[in-house]
Amino acid sequence: MGPVSDDLLPIGRFARLCRLSVKQLRHYDDLGILSPAWTDPASGYRYYRPDRARDALMAGLLRAMDVPLPVVARVLSGDEAGALRDARDTIEADIARRRRGLRLLDRVLAEGLPESEVAVVREPARRVFAARETATPLTISDATSVCVRRLLPRMSPDGLLVGLFPLDMADEFDVRVTVQAADGDDVLPGGTFAAAVHTGPYEEIPLTVHGVLAWFGDYGHTPAGPVREVYLNDPATTPPEHLETWVMIRVGDDQ
Repeated sequence: MGPVSDDLLPIGRFARLCRLSVKQLRHYDDLGILSPAWTDPASGYRYYRPDRARDALMAGLLRAMDVPLPVVARVLSGDEAGALRDARDTIEADIARRRRGLRLLDRVLAEGLPESEVAVVREPARRVFAARETATPLTISDATSVCVRRLLPRMSPDGLLVGLFPLDMADEFDVRVTVQAADGDDVLPGGTFAAAVHTGPYEEIPLTVHGVLAWFGDYGHTPAGPVREVYLNDPATTPPEHLETWVMIRVGDDQ
């Protein structure tokens, strides 16, 4: 395109029209989300067509609702319905996570930080069937449920399910669930573990994990992941407040 024409708006005027800052528009251009119609090669000054104002307003509205920039880019590229559904699902999952956090906070406010009764136990290696699913901090519960469903055909009446979760959760990580079986095609390693029984809803298990990790600090041991959750009863037939889970973390300095 040649020099600036009468139908183009300089970035300052376009920013005011779209209720965005010049800095935001520059950032959107750098990310390839909302590019100007022309950039002066000498000055680097950006110019926009007025008919891009609707896209810019949409970008500002979505960002005000905490919709991530990659989703904004999908919307402006034409995938509006799919991108917005994904954004809604993400926000809904985040709200559910925050509600779980509030319930945990309420319990801590009412009862203080938990002091779990920790025992040191020796576990043998066990043959198991295992299922694995990629998760994020927001999707741990869903990923665990997917793994459990995959293992249901492998389960015997006395086969305990064990969830395996990383000590340090990155943006993305693997969740594993195992079920013990004599003909299992995988092995759950043994070792020395610090363990405590958690009684209550699964969403409150982090409180007991906290208590077990505090034991490591108190006694100068090193925790070695993953965190094991051994589910001792059936959530389909047990009220959440009566669920029992054996929380175990391997002692890393075990010889």
